[in-house]
Amino acid sequence: MATAKKKSVAAKTRTKPAEEAARTRTARPYPASSFQDALDLGNAIMQHAAGERVRRLTLLEKMGKSATSSATKMMITNSGKYGITTGSYAADFLELTPIGSIAVNPAKAEKERRKSAFDLAIDGVAPFKLLYDHYKGKRLPEREIIKDILRDSGINVPDLDECVDTFIVNVKDLGLLRTIGGAETLITVEQLLEELPNVDGSGTTARAPATQPAPPIVKKVADDSASASDWEKICFYITPIGADDSVERKHADLFMSSLVQPALAELGLTVVRADQIGEAGMITTQVLEYLKKSKLAIADLSYLNPNVFYEVALRHALRLPVVQLIRKADRLPFDVNQSRTLIFDTSDIYSLVPKLQTYRAEIANQARKAIEDPESVGNPVSVFYPDFYK
Repeated sequence: MATAKKKSVAAKTRTKPAEEAARTRTARPYPASSFQDALDLGNAIMQHAAGERVRRLTLLEKMGKSATSSATKMMITNSGKYGITTGSYAADFLELTPIGSIAVNPAKAEKERRKSAFDLAIDGVAPFKLLYDHYKGKRLPEREIIKDILRDSGINVPDLDECVDTFIVNVKDLGLLRTIGGAETLITVEQLLEELPNVDGSGTTARAPATQPAPPIVKKVADDSASASDWEKICFYITPIGADDSVERKHADLFMSSLVQPALAELGLTVVRADQIGEAGMITTQVLEYLKKSKLAIADLSYLNPNVFYEVALRHALRLPVVQLIRKADRLPFDVNQSRTLIFDTSDIYSLVPKLQTYRAEIANQARKAIEDPESVGNPVSVFYPDFYK
């Protein structure tokens, strides 16, 4: 008898840590699936029950789902966490919430449906709302940086990787994640909703060409309110831009977002490109003003674009700092090969990606030299005809 009691006590002792772990396990402050996956339940209620309250078992039978499977239970739980439906996986009935009903109702206006989906998928989930508010209108950084934002937020997120992944999938599915200037950028829900009326024949949203959003300094210059100190913070990026979706545009976007902007951020310089201030390919009064007043210019000689060489010549004539770079596939013309030019190998992704950090460092280092002494990086006008300035 005594032995039996000891075994019983020992068994209770062994199970206690497991019970305590279960009790103290941290609940996710976000649903454990993407919004789109959770929306399947709401869509099924709209399709099979015309959006009305429906018996859980009847609905699952119509959906071809097992009522006892863990996947089904998870779907119902996540739909509830997003606020799409009410009723647990053990409830007799499932029902759409008022906002969930709007999100899945094809009779509602697209703007109304998309706004409801945003409210459920992002605005109603604390960590997702935090990340959206922090990054809206900005490029999304590497995932470790995003995870740091969550760590510092005070929200207890037990699985940071899962949370970040789910957030990114949700904003992508909502149409909020765009490739702008070669970088994944989180646009605002207001911008998304403004674009929705522009629908093409297939019913797909027709979006305006994605260009790098102009930094605030551009508006100050356009309003003629930029001070000398403002110009001291500008780097004008001289580059072939090309038509939308052209290889030149893709090249310019990639170099700007992945090389030039990161390299000059540490110098406190804001990068401005011609298509942010006027029509691409035109030498305008605005372009001339930026060429004359910007603290620094980065000139990408790739593709040997004539406009680029014209603008570089103006910077040289003004004796202002300019950093030249070119892709390895292009041959540097004699006229400018007296100037120090950074050469980047873009022959394939395997050559470019491993060297991105090195290329950024080269740009930053050359920029510092050019700002300190414009002549140190080479100026053909000064080298071949120093009397030009007399």
